[in-house]
Amino acid sequence: MSDSLLAALSLVVTVAFYYLSKQLYKRKAVIWLAPILVAPIAVIIFVLAIGIPLHDYFLYTHFLVMMLGPATIAFALPIYQQRQIILRYPLTLIIGVSAGLVLGLLSSLLLEHLFPMPPELAQSMLVRSVSTPFAMVATVSFGGIPDLTAMLVLMTGVVGMVLCEPVFKVAGIRTTLAKGVALGAASHGAGTAKAREIGSEEGVIASLTMIFAGIAMVLGAPLFSLII
Repeated sequence: MSDSLLAALSLVVTVAFYYLSKQLYKRKAVIWLAPILVAPIAVIIFVLAIGIPLHDYFLYTHFLVMMLGPATIAFALPIYQQRQIILRYPLTLIIGVSAGLVLGLLSSLLLEHLFPMPPELAQSMLVRSVSTPFAMVATVSFGGIPDLTAMLVLMTGVVGMVLCEPVFKVAGIRTTLAKGVALGAASHGAGTAKAREIGSEEGVIASLTMIFAGIAMVLGAPLFSLII
């Protein structure tokens, strides 16, 4: 199979898997069928079955990665649309973003201390609690590898999405504001999707927290790297 055909097939199949996984999740909304879990697993099976080297697959689908830039800029829209909520809860959002950044960094350092790991893995893990577009930019300041960081961000989001409801129950977190801030600050995109399932206001708060946490990480990463 020619490289051009493999490239076209990889791109089409990746998009198709994501679309089909979303349709599956709409039919049966259980956590194990979430697109963030099903689509990557399907892509991995496809890549292994066809025998495409991982480097080549990333090369074939780089157009999707390029869309992270416009996606990041598009975050300005919900900030503008939800400006009333920002004005209503400024202190809560500031505290949520600050706590998310600090606890994300400290928990990564704790994991590095408890489980010895290669330096590149430890450095790439530091920004795992912010959304992928921001994390891939911020990780460079810590000496991390953007592709590895993206994978760790995905894993963090999945864990947060799966565990959030039991944690809310045990911790006695009941308010829409608290749930939204927690999911947006700790689990970024996956957490925001889960927050939207819980309720519309939770989804809005999570989205805003995720965006501000990402912006703060990108702006603060050079300083954080010096401190750490």
